[in-house]
Amino acid sequence: MTWLRTLRPAPPGALRLVCLPHAGGAAHSYLQLAEALGPGVEVLGVQYPGRYDRMADPLIGDLKMMAGHIAAALGPLRDAPLALFGHSLGGLLGYEVAARLEAVGSGPAHLFVSAMLAPSRHHHDGVHLRDDEQILAEIARLGGTQTVSVAEEMFLRLLLPAVRSDYRAFETYTDPGHRLSCPVTAFLGDADPLVTVDEARAWAGHTTGPFALRLLPGGHFYLTDPGNTAEIARELSGQPTGATRPSRHPVSAHSS
Repeated sequence: MTWLRTLRPAPPGALRLVCLPHAGGAAHSYLQLAEALGPGVEVLGVQYPGRYDRMADPLIGDLKMMAGHIAAALGPLRDAPLALFGHSLGGLLGYEVAARLEAVGSGPAHLFVSAMLAPSRHHHDGVHLRDDEQILAEIARLGGTQTVSVAEEMFLRLLLPAVRSDYRAFETYTDPGHRLSCPVTAFLGDADPLVTVDEARAWAGHTTGPFALRLLPGGHFYLTDPGNTAEIARELSGQPTGATRPSRHPVSAHSS
């Protein structure tokens, strides 16, 4: 089954934004962002195998293999400028997809990474090796709660094989040291328990193009906040961002 889902159509030639979900996530995770972007941007969501309408497809626990499949799916889409946005695991996948697209002369116009440390700072806690209860506890922690509801737990248990596979893909990844040529922007929640500001800022070393770091209020899933979604949408569409969403730390930027 195809890897791409259309979340918002747009007129021919409009910017095409390809969104890569977090571990255990799905294409529809980006519906709120697609709505905030408005009609001038086409939004495609990547659907990983082993979940939702791809439940019957085999899981892929190798990040570089996943990136190869996604890059191949994007190969024919050369009729409009393309940008990549990836949250958490999706950010690392976006980096690998961007490198593959650049290698064949069709690199993205921009790579946006969210809540993901730079590949050169890659480290992990062996989550994919934990038992089911420990993985559920980790999901609750990242969501900003200590527990999940009974209904949420039942749903998450159905997705646990996919979550574990995605964590395996992330935690067995080794950085080949790509240096992209496209601009890179990193978004980070100022209370993210997994990624520090320095780890996000280190993305600057993975591109020869411009780099910027944007801090927004919140934790690892800061982007689910409607105010943050609006700020991200303004950034992605090239509009000036407001100063109405102060973070706990100053917003920092760096160009190279």
